[in-house]
Amino acid sequence: MGAQLRVYKRRIKSVTATKKITRAMEMIAASRIIKAQRRVAASEPYATELTRAVTAVAGGSATSHPLLTEAEQPKRAAVLLITSDRGLAGGYNSNAIKAAEQLNERLTAEGKEIVSFIVGSKGVAYYGFRDRPVRESFTGFTDNPTYADAKTVAASLIEAVQQETAEGGVDELHIVYTEFVSMMTQTPVRNRMLPLTLETGEQAQEAAGGKGVLPLYDFEPSAEDVLDALLPRYVESRVYNALLQAAASKHAATRRAMKSATDNAEELIKSLTRLANAARQADITQEISEIVGGASALADANAGSDR
Repeated sequence: MGAQLRVYKRRIKSVTATKKITRAMEMIAASRIIKAQRRVAASEPYATELTRAVTAVAGGSATSHPLLTEAEQPKRAAVLLITSDRGLAGGYNSNAIKAAEQLNERLTAEGKEIVSFIVGSKGVAYYGFRDRPVRESFTGFTDNPTYADAKTVAASLIEAVQQETAEGGVDELHIVYTEFVSMMTQTPVRNRMLPLTLETGEQAQEAAGGKGVLPLYDFEPSAEDVLDALLPRYVESRVYNALLQAAASKHAATRRAMKSATDNAEELIKSLTRLANAARQADITQEISEIVGGASALADANAGSDR
């Protein structure tokens, strides 16, 4: 039984070390969530107002812009999937990938070819393992994305949209990322960024930030030039907001996963401690039995010699 007790002690020591690691990772993720939440909140007003501006320009002019015009027969759709560079985040990456798979299936059923853009090593590994083509991938910044990272991603997307479809361009641009709802809830979402859907009536007026009849605008030098300037900024802001949402969601998922791992480690330590105590008690009981048995045998031997 002494050997069994040593095994339990080694396992307790190992699990205790693991618990320290998961506890530290939980605390690090918790500290990063606060910063990520602030960055998400700071990015949303700009993205919202820029969307309103683009909607106002597009709705207030009669111009036809390639980034706003629906193709008569769309043939190719770009899908940007945002995952993380690291794991240990529960179902965070698998849920985002599952949402992208569902979107790809729907677009394929509509007769559209999928052009994939991937952010994060986990998404790149998933597509690479299945030998799926990826137009472009981006890694190394998912935990702490910057606006420069968003511009790099957005530039590739805008280039694909502006190309002719026959030359490898796309007719639609979709984005799949994980939205940060709360510390306990992160939801994968699928949004179409381009062509921008222009609402009518009250919805269009609300998007433009006004009331009553949607006004017409005069543009200088032209509406096309204004849209050429605004729409790239629109894509950049939306990609940046999505990257920040995904980063906050990843940190929250990591914190939750590490807390669960820490709790499981504590339960395992308690269980192993009970088993170790039982093994120690069995050792003590056996030693007492051996001592009592030896004393009894010695007493019997002495009694026999006296006779």
